[in-house]
Amino acid sequence: MNWRGVRTIFEHEMARFWRTLWESLASPVLSTVLYFVVFGAAIGGRIQSVEGVSYGAFIVPGLIMLTVVQQSVSNASFGIFFPKFVGTIYEVLSAPLSFVEVVVGYVGAAALKSVIIAGVILFTSLFFVDIRIAHPVWMVAFLVLSAVAFSLLGFLIGIWSKDWQQLQIIPLMVLTPLVFLGGAFYSADMLPPFWQGVAHLNPVLYLISGFRWAFFGLADVPVGLSIAAIALFLALGMGAVWYIFRTGWRLRA
Repeated sequence: MNWRGVRTIFEHEMARFWRTLWESLASPVLSTVLYFVVFGAAIGGRIQSVEGVSYGAFIVPGLIMLTVVQQSVSNASFGIFFPKFVGTIYEVLSAPLSFVEVVVGYVGAAALKSVIIAGVILFTSLFFVDIRIAHPVWMVAFLVLSAVAFSLLGFLIGIWSKDWQQLQIIPLMVLTPLVFLGGAFYSADMLPPFWQGVAHLNPVLYLISGFRWAFFGLADVPVGLSIAAIALFLALGMGAVWYIFRTGWRLRA
């Protein structure tokens, strides 16, 4: 493993985050406050609790996962798309780095940014609700693995995109609706039977369910399925990246 090359890519990607630290943190903090005001006050006034958990606390894992999805995909896709856009990707491709080392550098930086922002959101939520994490180790595991999985997806989106418009299509038109329909702000058990079946076709539901279980011990699907879903996402992502670097698709054109 060429750790010097990995560190170079990683530090280059993180440097952009540190340069715009306040801008990177201000938006998710403000969004968290607004979500608590809108959902916590408006909806929380009608839904006092969900399975014994106050509604304000219940939506915290969904808020964190929503941000993790958005930030992981955004950071990873921009990180690889911009070198393609300006032509510096060929320096990376010509360097003595395997595809694993390139992915570790870019995806690792994107995932770390998302985890940092998720920690800030969790800290911010403590000013609004009282939260006790039932399984802290599993909470961290689900958070990190989800960040890595969606950073891999963002990496693939960045390679696939030919212009700035394509870079935004999947995050806006696909991922954000999936998160909102994946039980971020409600339990799938609250839906009618037919829509429960539809919700279980949403892969994001399994990630949010596992993450919420780590907080409150509540889950819409068995925790084992959530772990299997994350493992499947990671395997498919790494397989797709391996194929792209092996064939040069959208990289050497």
